[in-house]
Amino acid sequence: MTTASEASRIPVFERIGERVAGNVQKWLPDPFLFAILLTFIAFVMGMIFAGKTAEQMVLNWYKGFWNLHTFAMQMVLILVTGYVLAHAPFVRPALDRIADLPRTGGQAVVLVTVLALVFSWINWGFGLIVGAIMAVEVGKRAYAKGIPVHYPVLCTAGYAGLGVSWHWGPSGSAPLLSATKGHVFEKLIGVVPTSDTIFSGYAIWLTVLSLIYVPLILYLLAPKTAERCRGIEHWLPEAVKSGGGKEAAAASKGDASWADRINNSVILGGLIAVMGIIYIVMHFWRGGTLDLNIVIFIFLIVGLALFLRPYQYLLAFYDAVRASAGVILQFPFYAGIMGMIGLSGLGVIMAGWLINIANPTTYPMMAWLASGLVNLFVPSGGGEWAVLGETILRAGQSLGVPVGKTIIAFATGDAWTNLFQPFWAIALLGLTGMRARDMFGYCITLMFALLPFFAILLTWLPY
Repeated sequence: MTTASEASRIPVFERIGERVAGNVQKWLPDPFLFAILLTFIAFVMGMIFAGKTAEQMVLNWYKGFWNLHTFAMQMVLILVTGYVLAHAPFVRPALDRIADLPRTGGQAVVLVTVLALVFSWINWGFGLIVGAIMAVEVGKRAYAKGIPVHYPVLCTAGYAGLGVSWHWGPSGSAPLLSATKGHVFEKLIGVVPTSDTIFSGYAIWLTVLSLIYVPLILYLLAPKTAERCRGIEHWLPEAVKSGGGKEAAAASKGDASWADRINNSVILGGLIAVMGIIYIVMHFWRGGTLDLNIVIFIFLIVGLALFLRPYQYLLAFYDAVRASAGVILQFPFYAGIMGMIGLSGLGVIMAGWLINIANPTTYPMMAWLASGLVNLFVPSGGGEWAVLGETILRAGQSLGVPVGKTIIAFATGDAWTNLFQPFWAIALLGLTGMRARDMFGYCITLMFALLPFFAILLTWLPY
């Protein structure tokens, strides 16, 4: 442990991060147990604040279990296609070369943070997997070069995009759902083009300024001396012992049978990829919007185009599905929580605690905080949008706040408390060898450091 005299010489941000990380290590349960605890908290809150009986809350919980099957499949596909794309030919070697660039621990943290923010903006699943891969690869190279870097901060950097930039980007659930014809709130707000949300100046400036602020905070949090750093070898020793290994080679040129040749036919893989690309071009040529389904389809087809061999693409999916296993297990439980929160009216009550005291100037900040609060119980952008969307949108309309601004404020809150809620970190934890409690102290510290940043920008950035 650090002595009092040594602690006085440690920069204040490092000291704060170390203290929060130590406390979180003692108290944060496994993500699945976190979901179970939230289930009981939502159950009790529903009875206290929404006036429901225990029987009603149990019924709401069960009903919620089955309300998100389609959306759950869409979320898994985003995660899986992002994982596969990050491991695709040309993409993975490029990431490996980038991982070799840092010369100091601070540079390593900044590099991983920037990549996670950028790729999560493009696609949250892709960004999550790229962040995990880069944390591991940069950690391995730092170990080989003798560069001190604190691996928990490096993994936090890899997760940063899920807490900051993803919901403003082309895979953001609320903006994409609002841009989809026939969406649940179409009678209230119409179809909201992505030019009013994802590609608005408001969202773009939030992204640009985050690319400056977030890497700076994580740089300040990261221990700089070898004595204070614990590298990848403490959490993922097999990575440094094995040297990382090589990806499985593609099928040999001398395939043994006609079936093997079909399995690995670049002609068949190429033809189906071309077919998909033609549809994508036609979709946008005919005025189609960027919605959740077309984003998944784009990543599916681009991945196939890069792999070309259908069977190799299938093998990559097998690995990706293993990385998403925790999400598959926990999604029904969070859907059950969403059932209790939504069907009891508790979500609207919780949002009202903040929204009811808002005025036209402070409304985006209050919508952000309300969304962040409910996201702790419903860590799904689309699921939370279904619960809170009408309340958030009607309140914004009554105050004269542009609908696109309201959606982005909601999206900011939904992403922000992912830095407290470990649900979406499950895949990253599996890939990096970390436990949630080993890195979430730094995630939570970053979450609180973002409080003044988001409060100021959401309130004063011009729309």
